[in-house]
Amino acid sequence: MKRLTPYLLIAFVLGIAAPAAAHGPTPKKVEETITIDAAPDEVWAVAKDFAGIKDWHPGVTEVTSKGGNEVDAERTLTLENGGTLIDSLDEYLDDEMSYSYRLENEDIEHFPVSFYSATFSLKPADGGKTTVDWMGRFYRADTGNFPSENQNDEAAIAAMTAYFQQGLGGLKAEVEGQ
Repeated sequence: MKRLTPYLLIAFVLGIAAPAAAHGPTPKKVEETITIDAAPDEVWAVAKDFAGIKDWHPGVTEVTSKGGNEVDAERTLTLENGGTLIDSLDEYLDDEMSYSYRLENEDIEHFPVSFYSATFSLKPADGGKTTVDWMGRFYRADTGNFPSENQNDEAAIAAMTAYFQQGLGGLKAEVEGQ
């Protein structure tokens, strides 16, 4: 039995270490919020069209779409850097001024995210203003154990944060006429 003890210990350690080494990425989350000096109805009138994002997001240069604001509608976004993303609408709540969507087809060379789901929503704020919240859960572009610097968690977080901030800033400017 003494001869088996070191082998059992090695087997035990390897049994624990192997799953840890094989562990892939964990989902990340970004949430950005902005307050717009306009009533929710005014903001929603600009932002409610799932395919209308190019009218207020400066990072989106072109959109083609099918399905309008119906569940499973799709929009193909052309980004200012030349990338193309395809989103699919999961939920559209006009009364609640909210919609949720997910990435159907990624472009990791231009946007270092392999998958995301996002929710865009409006809420009344004090003084007749509107709070706009944009939240996304996502995975980095390279889902392997050793991603490159431009496709790791940090790159994905930076890209999603910049995309949401740029979009919210553009929406604010569009609504407030700046």
